[in-house]
Amino acid sequence: MSLKATLEAIIYAAESPVTLDQIVQLVKESTPSENDSDLRSQVRATIEEMVAAYSTEEHGVEIRQIAGGYRMATKPEQHDVVRAFAKSLKPPIRLSLPALETLAVIAYKQPVTVPEISEIRGVDSGGVIATLLDRKLITTAGRKAVIGRPILYKTTKEFLLRFGLKDVNELPSMEEFEKLVAESFQSDLLPAEGGVADATGIPNDIEAVGNEELQAEVAHQSSSEEHAEPVETHANASGYSQDGPENESN
Repeated sequence: MSLKATLEAIIYAAESPVTLDQIVQLVKESTPSENDSDLRSQVRATIEEMVAAYSTEEHGVEIRQIAGGYRMATKPEQHDVVRAFAKSLKPPIRLSLPALETLAVIAYKQPVTVPEISEIRGVDSGGVIATLLDRKLITTAGRKAVIGRPILYKTTKEFLLRFGLKDVNELPSMEEFEKLVAESFQSDLLPAEGGVADATGIPNDIEAVGNEELQAEVAHQSSSEEHAEPVETHANASGYSQDGPENESN
């Protein structure tokens, strides 16, 4: 793959402006170069060529330099058309974790019955089925020829559209899916470079500097609070805000 094609893909996929340094690090292994300085110059020159190419009237998008990085965006003269198109799009679907789990079971095991889904998940899944049916992500596929003749469920064309799939055969295998989940879980656990240890974004060494002072302050406050009146706090019993996960019945 050419360097130009690689840069085009990176800039197109970036949700926020991608810097020159980030791009150089991404293409370093796939692009032969004597040193980082030469590669940096080569990448910069290629991006400038792309910026000039996309600036012509033949393209409806352009590459902009924003906040020290590069991002692809529609040209101002196309905004009215793009805005009208965006209004015609369906809003994104928000699913609770139970709904996603149930949908995953149906996608991989279809056609499948509610008792079979509940057995795999370990909890009753009857309530979640109604949500998935309402959002047209699943549909009925007849009844299973067993005692009670339970209804079978399968995914729909809407499911393929929402997840960008040609057909269910494009779903990752269970081994691939488990590997992706494991890698995602490990990346969440590993501390980022620069000493950042957790979601606070505060490096370990900075946290350590203030630990002794913090402990001394806490010890001082605890002695004065022993005789203070307790303060009543109020919390939502669910522990979630209105935007939080849906319950099992949704």
